[in-house]
Amino acid sequence: AISDVREQVDDAKPDLPSESEEPVIEEINFSEFPVVVVTLAGQVPERTLLRLGRDLEDAIEGLDPVLKAELTGTRDEMVEILIDPVKVESYGLSPGEAIASVTSSNRLIAAGAQDTGRGSFSLKVPGLLESVTEIAELPVATAGDSVVRLGDIGEVRRAFKDPKSFARIDGRRAVTLEVSKHAGENLIDTVAMVREKVEAERAHWPAELKKAVRVAYAQDKSTDIAERLSTLENSVISAVLLVMIVIVAALGWRSAGLVGVAIPGSFLTGILLLYAVGFTMNMVVLFGLVLAVGMLVDGAIVVTEFADRKMVEGLHRKEAYALAAKRMAPPIMASTLTTLAAFLPLVFWPGVVGEFMKYLPFTLLATLSASLLMALVFVPTLGAYVGKPGEAAAGEMQALSGEDVDMNRVMAGAGPMTRRYLGVLTFAIDRPGRVIVGTVVLLLSVVAIYFAFGKGVEFFPKTEPSTAQVQVRARGNLSIWERDALMREVEAQVQQVGGIDMVYTRTRSNPTSDAAEDIVGTVFIEFSHWRDRPNAVKILDEIRERTAPIAGIVVNAVKSEHGPRQGKPVYVELSSRHTDLLNPAARKLTTAMETMGGFVDIEDTLPLPGIDWAFDVDRAQAAKFGADVSSIGSTIMLATGGVRLGGYRPDDSDDEVDVRVRFPDQYRTLDELGRMRVKTPGGMTPIANFVDMTPKPKTGTISRTDARRVVKVKADVAEGLLVDDKVREIKAWLATAGLDSRISVKFKGEDEEQAKAKAFLSKAFGVALFLIAIILVTQFNSFYSAALILSAVMMSTLGVFIGLLLTGQPFGIIMSGIGVIALAGVVVNNNIVLIDTFDRLKHAAATQRDAILLTGAQRLRPVMLTTVTTMLGLLPMCFNVGIDFIDRTVVVGAPANQMWVQLSIAIVAGLGFATILTLVVTPSALMLRANVAQWWERRRALDNR
Repeated sequence: AISDVREQVDDAKPDLPSESEEPVIEEINFSEFPVVVVTLAGQVPERTLLRLGRDLEDAIEGLDPVLKAELTGTRDEMVEILIDPVKVESYGLSPGEAIASVTSSNRLIAAGAQDTGRGSFSLKVPGLLESVTEIAELPVATAGDSVVRLGDIGEVRRAFKDPKSFARIDGRRAVTLEVSKHAGENLIDTVAMVREKVEAERAHWPAELKKAVRVAYAQDKSTDIAERLSTLENSVISAVLLVMIVIVAALGWRSAGLVGVAIPGSFLTGILLLYAVGFTMNMVVLFGLVLAVGMLVDGAIVVTEFADRKMVEGLHRKEAYALAAKRMAPPIMASTLTTLAAFLPLVFWPGVVGEFMKYLPFTLLATLSASLLMALVFVPTLGAYVGKPGEAAAGEMQALSGEDVDMNRVMAGAGPMTRRYLGVLTFAIDRPGRVIVGTVVLLLSVVAIYFAFGKGVEFFPKTEPSTAQVQVRARGNLSIWERDALMREVEAQVQQVGGIDMVYTRTRSNPTSDAAEDIVGTVFIEFSHWRDRPNAVKILDEIRERTAPIAGIVVNAVKSEHGPRQGKPVYVELSSRHTDLLNPAARKLTTAMETMGGFVDIEDTLPLPGIDWAFDVDRAQAAKFGADVSSIGSTIMLATGGVRLGGYRPDDSDDEVDVRVRFPDQYRTLDELGRMRVKTPGGMTPIANFVDMTPKPKTGTISRTDARRVVKVKADVAEGLLVDDKVREIKAWLATAGLDSRISVKFKGEDEEQAKAKAFLSKAFGVALFLIAIILVTQFNSFYSAALILSAVMMSTLGVFIGLLLTGQPFGIIMSGIGVIALAGVVVNNNIVLIDTFDRLKHAAATQRDAILLTGAQRLRPVMLTTVTTMLGLLPMCFNVGIDFIDRTVVVGAPANQMWVQLSIAIVAGLGFATILTLVVTPSALMLRANVAQWWERRRALDNR
């Protein structure tokens, strides 16, 4: 794509004005964004900071993982020739003659070669300037024996170019090194190597320099990521411990040990598979492991529980585990395949969101595939040597063992929970029609209640940030010094706010390409640790309050986002081929958003008010005086940035510096511009004789998309409000606003990504159901059984709604959507095991009713175990509670877990609700089918008579 863009730009170049700058085509690579900013601040000469910064730049870029270390906050050096126009005229010279003296003398001339017959020699005329003194001694003119040198008409000195930006750390002038890494390199290791290299270089500094220059690290992503990874690692450990506690309580130590083997075995195998395809450990992978913990043991629990029953019946452990692996292989394989089928479509998720979330399905596919191997190969093999039935449930297993259905024996030997369940199940299957109708009514009631009292929809969960940006906007023709004065006022207010560790300020003369045109600078904030400060929203609100009295500026306080959400969530793009319609429409929209309320930090890309000075040359009048546009332009340039005469490489620098000539400061004003004079055949003539200085409206940045002029309006929403609700308000306003039909309005940003994600997840859900249905029909050879098993998906989806209602969470398009799809593959497992057992027992039972009751009694424990283990692994995430095993503390509200709360709630609530209904509704549906079959047989028998 970028090659095609370059070709089109090259084709358009001939149509551009000759004085226009070279078009720049850049490919944005997120891996090139800085991972840490090394800052040098102190009350030392600017050249000292520059030298230290360049030394560190070379040292850091020598590290293998580092892509580049970009030095900012500095000014480029130059050799500045300040010629005094009064002195120039006193010698009867013109600025052009001074310029020509330098350009003609700063050359290396290759004069060819000479063959003398005795050898061949290259001839060169070395004319490159080698020092500032040499430049000052250049002759400009002669008068008899006198020589007018460049130093006679001006000052030649080493200087810095006019500043275009300023950088400060906590109010102290600084230079910064923005370090980015190569794609695929470990971020935490890279930052550690950078810190180590900086400290090694700093060790060689003189003692007074170490004391005067402070080295600090800003925007260090490794610290935040390391803490988030640590939090999720603790969550994995907590999930494993909770699952193992339940398994030990239910199966005993020996059987629990066999089941527990599936967790580390599946983890290690899955992680090796991930590394094999080039994935590294990250937050999404770690949450995938948390999610997988409870599911990894499902197959092992079923095999171990079946083997325990067979050992109670009298089989040797080797025969019992061999039979368990053989007998339970089909349902376990079907259950695992249905779970894999649910996550498989997510692998093909396109776009930025898909790039972020792809690690989750890959992690689950890898670990769950490994768990199948563990359940059917490793656990039976180990069980054949060390297996022994658990003592706690030996009596109940004895009662439930065998395939001859004796319900009196079952009821007599069953445990308290099983007896209570059989009582409920007996009540349900004796009136299956009512149970089915009641379930349908319950599900419809849940839907109605959710749509009446639900908390709405959001794209992605909000998390507590560790950094934020305060963007300062101001309008007018502001100089870099005026911009920096405004930034200092804002900076002073920000430094007085509590809960902030570091303030990094940058003032720019020109905004970056994606920023609003009126941004004069940005204050980057690093918050204190989240446990030691108020909520970031409160801190940013205080900043807005403190900076509100500062006249002439607008302050946007924007917190950093984790995950695929980036930038302001409300993003409206207006476009038209009729440019005169856009500006009024955009102003009308921003006014409406301010009136609606609930929007904060509204910004737009409307052209800014300002003026440019145009020097209109009367060519005919200029010709009368013998002047031309070129000489006039060169003279005017002397009153601005100057005329570049060439390059010069000082002995103490690796880089070439510019040689520039211009007038001193007192002659670089608008008033002096009108009094400037150029040399003509008639002498020095004021340019005012043939040049008119006229102010004109400033031309700002012009944006086009598909050849249409574009104006963008962006905003954030106030805390406690949902972006989706506010976007709906804007859409409702647009429907009645009466904007010209020639204006196209598109919602981009979060609304656009939300629509794409919603469309993809809907398709993925349909594909997952289709794949699961194929697996079920193949396994059971019955459409009724397949449909009955899939009914659990509807129950789980409504269980998600119940969970969100009880916790007050909105439905997250990304997280809740993934939860619904994940549940489609998980909740069917219980139905698969129930129906598979029923199909086996119904041939030995006297009645279908007895077969259903024994099926429920036999499968209650494994169904509850697999459900509880999956739920327990995620339960701490639902309440954002964890244990820090290093500090031995309980952590509540960790930012690393906030992202996963919705997904955890969706799976826990959906699985719990669906399991409870499955244990009652599925047997009732089986009983209903049996009753209908009996009724049909009786009717056929009557018809045959």
